[in-house]
Amino acid sequence: MGIWSGRFSKELDSIASEYNSSIGVDHVMFREDIEGSKAHAKMLSECDIISKEDEELIINGLDGIKSDIENKTLEIDMKAEDIHMFIETELTKRIGDAGKRLHTARSRNDQVVTDLRLYLRNLITEIESEIVMLCESIIAKSEQNIDSIMPGYTHLQAAQPVTFAHHLMAYCQMLIRDLSRFRDAKTRLNESPLGAGALATTVYNIDRHRTSELLGFNKPMLNSMDAVSDRDFVIETEYCASMTMMHLSRLSEELIIWSSQEFGYIELDDAFTTGSSIMPQKKNPDMAELTRGKTGTVIGITMGMITTMKGLPLAYNKDLQEDKKGVFEVIDILSKTLKVTRGMIDTLKVNSDTMKAKANNGYIVATDLADYLTEKGMPFRDAYKIVGGIIKKASEEKKNLEDYGIEMYREFSEVFDTDLFEAISLEKSLSRRAVYGGPSPVAVKKQIEETKKILSKTKES
Repeated sequence: MGIWSGRFSKELDSIASEYNSSIGVDHVMFREDIEGSKAHAKMLSECDIISKEDEELIINGLDGIKSDIENKTLEIDMKAEDIHMFIETELTKRIGDAGKRLHTARSRNDQVVTDLRLYLRNLITEIESEIVMLCESIIAKSEQNIDSIMPGYTHLQAAQPVTFAHHLMAYCQMLIRDLSRFRDAKTRLNESPLGAGALATTVYNIDRHRTSELLGFNKPMLNSMDAVSDRDFVIETEYCASMTMMHLSRLSEELIIWSSQEFGYIELDDAFTTGSSIMPQKKNPDMAELTRGKTGTVIGITMGMITTMKGLPLAYNKDLQEDKKGVFEVIDILSKTLKVTRGMIDTLKVNSDTMKAKANNGYIVATDLADYLTEKGMPFRDAYKIVGGIIKKASEEKKNLEDYGIEMYREFSEVFDTDLFEAISLEKSLSRRAVYGGPSPVAVKKQIEETKKILSKTKES
């Protein structure tokens, strides 16, 4: 009957015991559980709640358990209810009554959520590093393609000329915002619930600021009921992951489109594609497709946790045990997706000639042609109408704008002169788009340099 044998006269039903157990999920937090317990024991000793001798026995015992688990000389009992009870039981076996004193002035409610905050804090730090490395891969690929002209799209219709570097760097900006969101989330997460007890703290004169300091938290949480029942930090972590996955899914969709035979802008490396079981010619972008699919899984888990929380009264409810499985899966998916995406970016081949040829066939300098007329004094709406007529004629005759001589253009307006052909060249169009944040090679180089500075500051902080 375990820890509640004084109140209960029956063993928990075997199915109920299995249903109640969380060790299959929370066993990964054994290091954090031991770290939290050592801080708690040290604080208890400093506050004269337990003896210095008991503190030393507890800390040495916990260190031994951690070492034995890591060395695989101690196997975690998957029949235990959770990792917290497994460690406490093992500690008591090793050091006797001193192990039983460890839980003084502490509940599993504040213990569990402390472990989870410590564990997620470490995981988020790892995710931040992965995001930075992906950004660095995007920057490296962009620097190789500063002059690789391609069509920019709206509504998946060729719109205006950009470069492959400019297009890729848009995703780098998204990822930097993701990085910022994770850092903000980690700041809010980094408050200590330890000492909140079951919901109403304790009659012992403990020092919550001390345990907070020992565990690297910014401060103790201000309200004990909020401390044990809050899972905002779980949802926020999942939300940040959902946003990042959404951005990676968008990038993956473009990699899928670009690598198709219809586009042929890039070729994905064999290491990140698969074949068909029946069609020998196929080279499928499975990793990118899986990213799209796994994004749905991550968003679903996030919505599931929000739904779980929406009807819970204060303070702790057993529903909260469901917090860990989802967020662990979310972080695992995101970590692997960031690595896979980085691999795809590092190894993909850019077919710049194909992209430029496509840019020449889509009338994507039509806006430049209208601007040409506007710069010569014509109102933009009049210029827009004239250029629309030219595009209609060219489309019907299946010709490109550069296929015509000056005579055709003058049929639409006497304002046209031979300098229009320079205005509508792809290279000229791009070079003139040197506005801050624009696609000209000069502007993209500035964008890359500023992005490098942002990432450098991120690494330092």
